[in-house]
Amino acid sequence: MSELINKNDNVKTGLTKKERKQIWRRWGFTHLASMSYEKLQAHAWAHAFIPFAKKYYKDDDEAARRLMIRHSMFYNTEPQTGQLVNGIVTSLEEQIALGEDIPEEMPVNIKTTLMGPLAGIGDSIIQGIIVPTLLSIGMGLAVGGSALGPLFYIFAYGIIGPLISYLSFEYGYKLGINSIDTLVGENAQRITTAFNVVGVMVVGALAASNINLTTAISIPMGEETKALQEVMDGIFPKLLPLASVLFSYWMINKKRMSATKVILALVAIIAIGVVIGIF
Repeated sequence: MSELINKNDNVKTGLTKKERKQIWRRWGFTHLASMSYEKLQAHAWAHAFIPFAKKYYKDDDEAARRLMIRHSMFYNTEPQTGQLVNGIVTSLEEQIALGEDIPEEMPVNIKTTLMGPLAGIGDSIIQGIIVPTLLSIGMGLAVGGSALGPLFYIFAYGIIGPLISYLSFEYGYKLGINSIDTLVGENAQRITTAFNVVGVMVVGALAASNINLTTAISIPMGEETKALQEVMDGIFPKLLPLASVLFSYWMINKKRMSATKVILALVAIIAIGVVIGIF
């Protein structure tokens, strides 16, 4: 009877939803706190799989050691959508622990293969669309001096970010290795390009609606004068806001100036322009 009980105790079962959440949470909330120049987000992977090792390899120190080693290698991707990789790898590690015929190198190869494409897709979605959209809403609320502006952004992103992260993890876990066909190669490039286009549109709309830059110059028209801004608006509305964005991009991309230097340069240009009557 005791042998039967011991045998049942050693039966391995799949990860529960609670255990998957633990893996998701441990990586999602420590990947930045544990970053290093040598391995970036790798330490959080090892941290996330400690409960996994205790469940499946508590009596196999060598297997636990190999698990920790393969999840202590260099890793870096976009944190929210990148959780898709965590879900896929968790699914593979679970199958390995349950005795499926999957090489232990497979999870490492998956991480190496997918962290780049997911970084491109994630940056396009998060930094190119969601963050500018939330900031534009927050800035609109803050224009009149309302404290709701920054509070809206903090709470909205604090909800949306973890939600995308968790859904990505669970989706990756359910897809497993089958997700590779969708996320690498030309498919990943098409997805990234599509989101980049949307991101550019969002940033353009944000600039047009929030940059209030006009000129005070008047031009003579016969015996009267006409505001140059009115003429420009009739030909090319929001030309000066567009010019300021393109100028900022030129300073950052071509001159390799930091954001702080760009801001100081813009302040200096505007101040001089106001003094001499351009703005």
